Amino acid sequence: MTPATCKLELTITGMTCANCVRAVERTLLKKTPGVLSANVNFATEKATIEYSSPQTSPVQIIASIQRVGYGAVQAPPPDFLQTHLQDQVRKFWIGVTFTVPLFLLSMGRDLGIWGDWSHHLWVNWCMLILTLPVQFYVGGDYYVGAWKSLKNGTANMDVLVALGSSVAFCYSLTVLFRPSLGHHLYFETAAMIITLVKLGKLLEAKAKSHTSAAIKTLIGLQPKTARVIREGVESDISIESVLVGDLLLIRPGEKVPVDGVVWEGQSAIDESMLTGESLPVSKQVGDTVFGASLNKLGLLKIQATKVGAETTLAQIIRLVQQAQGSKAPIQQVADQVSNIFVPTIVLLALLTLLMWWLIIGAGFTEGMIRMVAVLVIACPCALGLATPTAIMVGTGKGAERGILFRNSEALEQAHRLQVIVLDKTGTLTTGTPVVTDIVVGTSLFTEAEVLRLAACAERGSEHPLGEAIVKLANSRQLWLEIPQEFEAISGQGIVATVGGRRVAVGSLRFLATATSTDSTFLETERKRLQQAAKTVIGVVIDSQLAGLIAIADTLKEGATEAVAELHRLGLRVLMITGDNQATAQAIAMEVGIDQVLAEVLPEGKAQAIRRLQEETRGLVGMVGDGINDAPALAQADVGMALGTGTDVAMETADITLMRGDLRMISQAIGLSQATMRTIRQNLMWAFGYNVLLVPIAMGVLYPFTAVPMLFRSLHPALAAGAMAFSSVSVVLNSLRLRRVK
Repeated sequence: MTPATCKLELTITGMTCANCVRAVERTLLKKTPGVLSANVNFATEKATIEYSSPQTSPVQIIASIQRVGYGAVQAPPPDFLQTHLQDQVRKFWIGVTFTVPLFLLSMGRDLGIWGDWSHHLWVNWCMLILTLPVQFYVGGDYYVGAWKSLKNGTANMDVLVALGSSVAFCYSLTVLFRPSLGHHLYFETAAMIITLVKLGKLLEAKAKSHTSAAIKTLIGLQPKTARVIREGVESDISIESVLVGDLLLIRPGEKVPVDGVVWEGQSAIDESMLTGESLPVSKQVGDTVFGASLNKLGLLKIQATKVGAETTLAQIIRLVQQAQGSKAPIQQVADQVSNIFVPTIVLLALLTLLMWWLIIGAGFTEGMIRMVAVLVIACPCALGLATPTAIMVGTGKGAERGILFRNSEALEQAHRLQVIVLDKTGTLTTGTPVVTDIVVGTSLFTEAEVLRLAACAERGSEHPLGEAIVKLANSRQLWLEIPQEFEAISGQGIVATVGGRRVAVGSLRFLATATSTDSTFLETERKRLQQAAKTVIGVVIDSQLAGLIAIADTLKEGATEAVAELHRLGLRVLMITGDNQATAQAIAMEVGIDQVLAEVLPEGKAQAIRRLQEETRGLVGMVGDGINDAPALAQADVGMALGTGTDVAMETADITLMRGDLRMISQAIGLSQATMRTIRQNLMWAFGYNVLLVPIAMGVLYPFTAVPMLFRSLHPALAAGAMAFSSVSVVLNSLRLRRVK
């Protein structure tokens, strides 16, 4: 975004279906100057808007939304949505209170249960009195919503509900005043339609609340207070008052309040909230700890490095909310259908009335009842919920497992990948050189002596290979002394005096001038080790070639298993690296890589990804560490960053894999597949429901006497119940994603 472009997030109230989403988006994009983009999510009831600050402001944008009849709140109070839900619950129970006796009175009269008194005129007036609160108080929201929708030139769910219940109510009211027009009243039908639709919306809202359970869980992880040490005094303060640089005390069993660095102490930290990994991680002085992780064992003092919105947990919450609020490309299908859905249903309802009244000759009443059934049973709610609810559950499930999707498009695209390109250093390998082999070339020295003397000599070196030798010696608890003399020859090796012995460590070419021995055995071993993609250095002690030390950037745990899993998913797996072809090929063969792109400089990785996209004509995914691979991650159709939630990784990659475990790549793709499968099921149900039940409501089964009368003549009340069930079933199907392994 340019400096003049701002981003605004709003909570939208009053939306009842996908057509409401279209109305708000159209208002923002076409009737609000300065709005550059607008994305409204029906499931989350959130709008994400980009606008030009010189042309408009949040106040003007909110006013524009309110003018077309919807509510918009920039920072709603914590109980805002709960208050709205309580209002709907109250209206539902009022509807039940009046509808149940109305239904019993009407149906009892029709079945002859109540006797002759139930046919008196005063009973009809009692029915009207029972209907009025339901029709105009409980159903008032639908009338208001229908009026706003029609005023904006659209037609939403409220139009169908208001139209269907009003036809039944107005017909009954007409018969009440002019009995010559008919004998049967349908007040109970009008009331039941509204009450059942209200029940469906409440069940839908309750089910939708479960789709955002992951966000609520993440937010609930944040500690409320922190114990800070200032000027030597300990005190408990609110988490909002913690400053960068503060020294914090965390006791065993307490949560880490903010991101920081261990200042004093050591412990094991449960970071499952961040990475999905249940095993605690050992922490000591200098290690990074993350806010909301749990201190399991020791007492820790940490120095705060990130607070508030800058903590890793806050970034994760923001990323998940962003993904849940975004609109997946597949949603366009539902949007296009909902654009013409309601007008089409209204037209079909009118045709149903005319067909049964004038063509079939069943009478106006029969035609009217069938028309109401058509209006009520067809609802675009399920279409509006089919995609966003599945996206919400899918992204939430991913966050629980340490898989963060930047947006819903990434979640959708991941399952379509055909090629995966893995960076080598830091992705396939640990990125840290370690000693893998020590070969002793003479009986004059043991393996421990060769390692100890080489490590002593390397204590004065800052080279990564030297650090690997010293680290191994320390891990074996060998006694290391400080060299008396030390000389580093750039790019070749070092020479030092250790305990009176002359020790040289470096390349074999360099050491050829420092040794008087020639070992055919060591030459054979050198070739073997180099063919295994290992760096081989020699150790010369007092002009004697004592042995070889092989150092390699080792494969990450599970790398071979991860590549095999990607193959099982049908993907072609490539490796990209700056190493020479021989070294790269050796690693590729070890893990089962299909193709190697070797000797590629960091700046050439993005171009290599672009060539692959052109050659394969399919989607290409790139997996890297999210920092030096940023251009390639951005070029790929789906970029995945392995790591521990670095800022650059989250900002660059489409998917961030918090644990840095290669096996999470297939998990992310698997979650994408499961989510898209659920979305397709939802859309098939939403479309199929209307394709099947609207004709039934119109009466296509009436001629078939073998079919139960329940389906041959679908009552509007049953239609209202079926409509409510359609929306709830879509949400419940999406919730099944929470059980995906």
